[in-house]
Amino acid sequence: MPVKKSKCSSSEADVAGKKSGKPQLTHIDAAGRPAMVDVGDKAVTVRMASASADVRFPKAVAEQLRGQGMRSAKGAVIDTAVIAGTMAVKNTAQWIPFCHALAIEGCVFQIDWQNKQTLRILCTVRVTGKTGVEMEALTGASAAALTVYDMCKALSHAIEIGPVKLREKQGGKRTVSAQ
Repeated sequence: MPVKKSKCSSSEADVAGKKSGKPQLTHIDAAGRPAMVDVGDKAVTVRMASASADVRFPKAVAEQLRGQGMRSAKGAVIDTAVIAGTMAVKNTAQWIPFCHALAIEGCVFQIDWQNKQTLRILCTVRVTGKTGVEMEALTGASAAALTVYDMCKALSHAIEIGPVKLREKQGGKRTVSAQ
């Protein structure tokens, strides 16, 4: 079966969308096919993004984990989540098809109790480059939350993850402030 070639690159589709004044999807070419965004003409800037994922435990499980110093039968929950989240940040382009592979310059996790039952994972990623790191921050927070679940599921399968959301983004065309 022959491969269809689109008539314009995704950056040309972006320009067409800007002319209409309507928000446009960036990973679709003019023919409506999936396409990686061409960042060749973008300026190199410092880019940062923070994302969070909440992990909500049943009350008894949260109390048990606090009493055990956030250790489960599998080991140190928080430390393992940070390692998994960091690995996910560094490998986001392997998971998300149209993400560019980036040389991550900084990746920091803050993991704190928001209340007696909810653990918040905040992942902040920084890079100097032509494309942002929102997906890396979201992937890191998500993978860390999934790791917490995996480390604690022997205590309960009623652990909930969510919401996962972008908190902040700087660099590039738009700045997003804490949501």
